[in-house]
Amino acid sequence: MYFQKKSEFPEDFLWGAASAAYQVEGAYLEDGKGLSIWDEFVRIPGKTFKGTVGDKAVDFYHHYQEDIALMAECGLKTYRFSISWPRIFPNGHGEVNLKGIKFYDHVIDECLKYHIEPMVTIYHWDLPLALEKEYHGWESRQIIDDYVNYAKTLFQYFGHKVKYWITFNEQNVFARLGWTLGQHPPGKIDEQKLFYQVNHHVNLAHAKTVLAYREMNLRGKIGISFAYSPSYSLDCRPENGLAKADYDDLYLYWYFDIAGYGRYPQAAYQYLKEQGFAPEITDEDRELLRQAAPVDFMGINYYKTKVAQYNPIDGVTMTTVANNSGIKGSGQVVGVPGVYKNPANPFLQTTSWDWAIDPQGLRLGCRNITSRYNLPIVVSENGLGAIDHLEDHQIHDDYRIEYIQSHLLELRNAIQEGCHVIAYCVWSFTDLLSWLNGYQKRYGLVYIDRDEDENSGTLERIKKDSFYWYQKIISSHGKCLD
Repeated sequence: MYFQKKSEFPEDFLWGAASAAYQVEGAYLEDGKGLSIWDEFVRIPGKTFKGTVGDKAVDFYHHYQEDIALMAECGLKTYRFSISWPRIFPNGHGEVNLKGIKFYDHVIDECLKYHIEPMVTIYHWDLPLALEKEYHGWESRQIIDDYVNYAKTLFQYFGHKVKYWITFNEQNVFARLGWTLGQHPPGKIDEQKLFYQVNHHVNLAHAKTVLAYREMNLRGKIGISFAYSPSYSLDCRPENGLAKADYDDLYLYWYFDIAGYGRYPQAAYQYLKEQGFAPEITDEDRELLRQAAPVDFMGINYYKTKVAQYNPIDGVTMTTVANNSGIKGSGQVVGVPGVYKNPANPFLQTTSWDWAIDPQGLRLGCRNITSRYNLPIVVSENGLGAIDHLEDHQIHDDYRIEYIQSHLLELRNAIQEGCHVIAYCVWSFTDLLSWLNGYQKRYGLVYIDRDEDENSGTLERIKKDSFYWYQKIISSHGKCLD
């Protein structure tokens, strides 16, 4: 749409950055912390780039004051971080680890000291290993009450200080990669029925937590964040238009509709029921999901768009092979036989990890969410993973600046078109452990001196060019974007 006058970002807009506990904290056995499923999974040969583990990560546990001071220098208005469940409950339930509580209390207070709004993600993939051993974690309904107990514990200790809560980060990623592609713990492959049941258990845990938060009369907002890859039909052929609708229902709205409406999309449910993959849902489940919807805001982690094309019944499947090397072109076309596949978009450039770079896709996604749910939006992640080169103690990452700038310009356009966007969080503030990709895939505005060798580097923090650029954007409240 064309507007004669460009709008600006809202006065109370939260300029921020994000991270996840396992990717930054380290101190994996310190001060009473229990093991997580990732502490075990990364030790399976071949699962991560060069066998990287997160025992030390970038040592935020011991550097949090330094890092938050850098956030303040940059001008951040919010910092989105996750709390490690096994640092609070080493066994997943039972006795609270007060040293874990103390650590996060200090992190929150340090943010507030600099007028940085803490935005807490309750679960960012690091399930206590004890619960996986006890009853197979998310595969059991037993986990719902354990999760809600964990979340309520956080509300009790931090609810008076934290105004923004995110129940789950990217359940559409950790469930799919954990139970269909084997790339995340528990590393199961093609367990389609189990995958959808796991996802349903996550939805129930989310819903019970939202209701518990409201019952505690806390004065904040609670939402959820999904990985969001809006789609384009390959062309105007009707079969490809339907493939796009099928992709949207199965890959996107199967998750979003629970948060927005408290129900699953009907066409997707009928397809899964016929395939024998639909989750077991009780009338009590349906009522619980309905009561918890809608959330206070919809969180989106946006990195790329997808192309949807009809996929014949003997067509491509979801491959268990991913581009974790950073060698462009090593990714593969994936899809659901008889439904859709996702070929590359010839009109877009890609990252070294074969992710399409599409700033307008962020605008498209925000408009889709606004039209479908009419909810406030938190862009809880957006950033560029790249191989940075340290030269003369500097990182000249113009490519990252260009990426973030182009996305912020489109986000501003989305706001002008009526989207209520309340926050934008760069992924990430410092470099961090990129799950399966080690430390070569760097996202940060701040460089961390270390590599895949657990004993490497000084952990020195070095501000990149993008740090100083983002500092100017925030100080001008986005007015110097153009």
